[in-house]
Amino acid sequence: MEKKLFLLDAYALVFRAYYALIRSPRITSKNKNTNAQFGFTNTLVELLNKQKPTHMAVCFDTHEPTERHIDYAEYKANRQETPEDILIAVPDIKRIIKGFNIPCVETDGYEADDVIGTLAKKAAAEGYDVYMVTPDKDYGQLVSEKIKIYKPGYQGGDVEIMGPEEVCAKWNIKNVSQVIDVLGLMGDAVDNIPGIAGVGEKTAAKLLAEYETLENVVANAENIKGALGKKVVEGKDLAILSKKLATIIVDVPVEFHEEEFKVKEWNKDALKEIFGELEFRTLAKRLLGEEVEASTGATAPGDKKAGGKSLQIDLFGNVIGGEEEAPATPATVIPDDDVPSFTTLKKLSDVPHEYTAISGLDAVNQLVQQLSSFDEICFDTETTSIDANLAELVGMSFSVKAGEAYWVPCPADRTETDSILAAFRPLFEDESKTWIGQNLKYDLLVMKWYNVEFKESYSIPCWHIT
Repeated sequence: MEKKLFLLDAYALVFRAYYALIRSPRITSKNKNTNAQFGFTNTLVELLNKQKPTHMAVCFDTHEPTERHIDYAEYKANRQETPEDILIAVPDIKRIIKGFNIPCVETDGYEADDVIGTLAKKAAAEGYDVYMVTPDKDYGQLVSEKIKIYKPGYQGGDVEIMGPEEVCAKWNIKNVSQVIDVLGLMGDAVDNIPGIAGVGEKTAAKLLAEYETLENVVANAENIKGALGKKVVEGKDLAILSKKLATIIVDVPVEFHEEEFKVKEWNKDALKEIFGELEFRTLAKRLLGEEVEASTGATAPGDKKAGGKSLQIDLFGNVIGGEEEAPATPATVIPDDDVPSFTTLKKLSDVPHEYTAISGLDAVNQLVQQLSSFDEICFDTETTSIDANLAELVGMSFSVKAGEAYWVPCPADRTETDSILAAFRPLFEDESKTWIGQNLKYDLLVMKWYNVEFKESYSIPCWHIT
């Protein structure tokens, strides 16, 4: 009998669920945002129904500091504060998970990555095929023939299952053990892991192609010519520390309990209670086959109306059980005043505008040429996550004139997206350009994961939303 264990990276999926639905929030009659609860539940059900795991567990971080915080006080120091809606959602999500009779696993002093890594290794040793459900790239270091990353799709894209071959191709390395060497050399801006200043993913891969490990790179620093050699000499201590910070611990004091992790019958009474509290009427009917009592006065979270039909939306904004698309939330444009007046907001249809979708490399190259003639460019990214370390590019938007903007979609296929970014690279690296955006720091971190670094950037509030 096949034994399949699915280990879920709880917070990565919770954040992704919350922000995937941020433009059409699910609000109960008691004014409670249930984006995270609803999206996570649909993801859990989809895994159970489609992947048919024999065993499952959901792993959480705790609030206790880890050894990484002791080694490096600035570890994750630049993380944004968790939204209150997510903090409120976590106890609900744990109740939902327990309602499905799935264990929640957490250990003080360790991150969910460490717990998953330990459980994955132990289960694989007992003959299980293990799938780590996460969009986090760092899990590549754990992959083997028995342990794989199960990366949820987005924008209607397919699920990506990554084994050793896929991980090595993604990082341009020979062995998955080199993932932590890459991270040690280049660092991780989101987790505030320093790495070596000025070394990116491509440079790290080239160094490892020659020297195989970070330790060998450091030992041969004097033999590396030019500015790169100087960077390695100056940053070798931080590189060694960074590799340790990026290494997932696989000897956490947690046990793989085969019977406890076994997928069982749901506790329908517990699910009915929490679904009623969250006003998941349609979801309860679909999963439990019965109505639940819910407060009146608000559309149930997860119920979207299109053409008079009730639609279910999953974690990535896709319609469940139908071909219709949920209507998009109308955009708003803030008036052209020194101080914005939020009492005079207009509908997009009332404001003159020309928004252009750019498709194909010819159109991309033409846009690059057009933007090159401007000194100041407004820039924004659309992504799948608030965490730049987990985010995938959905698209980029540019604007140089009020009422005019350009949208450049980025395909799920990384090779296609890299081709698009290569066309924009001369523009991004032009030191004469001033880049303007709202929360531009986040956008720059996302772009860094795509090997794009801006030479000059300014982040300022933008009252003209284009």
